[in-house]
Amino acid sequence: MYKRRSNNNNVIENDADASSKNNTPNGVGDSIKTLSNKDQERTNPMVYVIFISLLFDLLAFTIILPLLPSLLEYFKNNDSSGLYAVLTERIKWFQELVGAPDRFNSVLFGGLLGSMFSFLQFVASPIVGGLSDYYGRKPVILTCATGIALSYLLWAFSRNFAVFVLARFVGGLSKGNISLCMSIITDVSSGKTRGRGMALVGVAFSLGFIVGPMIGALFAIFSNKSAGPWFVLPSLLAFGLAMGDLLVLVFCLKETLPKEKRVKEISSSMTYAWQLINVSSIFRFATIKNVPQKEIKSLQTIGLIYFIYLFLYSGLEFTVTFLMYHKFGYTSMDQAKMFLTTGIVMTLLQGSVVRRLPEKDIKNYAVLSLYILVPAFMLVGVAHCSCLLYMGMILYAISTAFTVTCLTTLVSKYGNDDQKGSVLGIFRSLGALARAVGPVVGSIAFWCIGSKMTYVIGGLLLLIPSYVLQKTQLA
Repeated sequence: MYKRRSNNNNVIENDADASSKNNTPNGVGDSIKTLSNKDQERTNPMVYVIFISLLFDLLAFTIILPLLPSLLEYFKNNDSSGLYAVLTERIKWFQELVGAPDRFNSVLFGGLLGSMFSFLQFVASPIVGGLSDYYGRKPVILTCATGIALSYLLWAFSRNFAVFVLARFVGGLSKGNISLCMSIITDVSSGKTRGRGMALVGVAFSLGFIVGPMIGALFAIFSNKSAGPWFVLPSLLAFGLAMGDLLVLVFCLKETLPKEKRVKEISSSMTYAWQLINVSSIFRFATIKNVPQKEIKSLQTIGLIYFIYLFLYSGLEFTVTFLMYHKFGYTSMDQAKMFLTTGIVMTLLQGSVVRRLPEKDIKNYAVLSLYILVPAFMLVGVAHCSCLLYMGMILYAISTAFTVTCLTTLVSKYGNDDQKGSVLGIFRSLGALARAVGPVVGSIAFWCIGSKMTYVIGGLLLLIPSYVLQKTQLA
């Protein structure tokens, strides 16, 4: 179904170089070759377009983070749809069984919303990746950006819990844009520049998590929460940022997947997407054909490690805002200061260290970053004061700065030219599946056994992906 075209292109380029040398004075051909090598080491401008696009997207996405506990409290008391009350009644028997307090209901509902959002990403990412392999990257990413903007508009007009859930549904379904951004960077990067491009993605995430929560916290502080839907202004700001992202993509992004490198039949993309409904197919990377078996084995191993890591990580990550809210009494601004601290640490590391990592050391840094996350979450779990909590969260930030970027860089080198979107779509889909399960499992654990045991056990379980990656020999 797939053909590797890069080899033929390399032959043409090599023949052209040879012809140039035969028909030019001595040294001119060498200059051309040197220029070509320099071009391979130069970051393509489209990488910076994607960086700006992601920054807009993530600023909009993170505004809601410090607002979520307060939003759920608002809809608990102001829900004309009755959905919140129905859900509360449905879980009553389980709440009584485990002895969970009523104030932790928002933790569980938050986990359910987070899992729904990520499950929709799980469904959308491979479909989006496959469609972009046929139609090209730009039209598909524009569709995703439009859906994201619509989700924030729905949030702005939500006057009951049902419309708010609908807004999150639309947003989750449109979040295949992240995997497309990875695909675009892979399209325009060489082996030497791919790590730099992935690190810029990490920087965008870090900056988003620095500024976005601070903006959300400021709205939370200065909004009059007794005067109706106080969240309209932050939601409209998120909508404005999403529209800014859409305009950047419309006017600045060029198509990065030429027609000659796309799959030839839409049916192959649809077959690919349908196969990814089968979870075992995703873990096996079953739709990636005509590549060496050793590469498939490496993809499967990295994919499994990524899934286990993100399953545990997302469950603990998602509940940390509720831990700060319920255990430490943190206000929205206190939480924003924590996000600011971790965001600065991640940005400094990704902007200085991660983007300059030699390709041969990527795996070693991924292993080290996974191990660092173990004491990070254990410290958060046992913390009885803000000092220990900050220590744990700083270790968390150091680990996060490296792990996803390194694992994404590792996986991005596998597959043929017309399969990069599919490979990264599957990879992001595995992450989305982990994030679909992790928050609800983490929230139930938080609900049932408390935050301390949840974080300590989760931290110890993170030793599994760390050890497996350390012992694995990749192709």
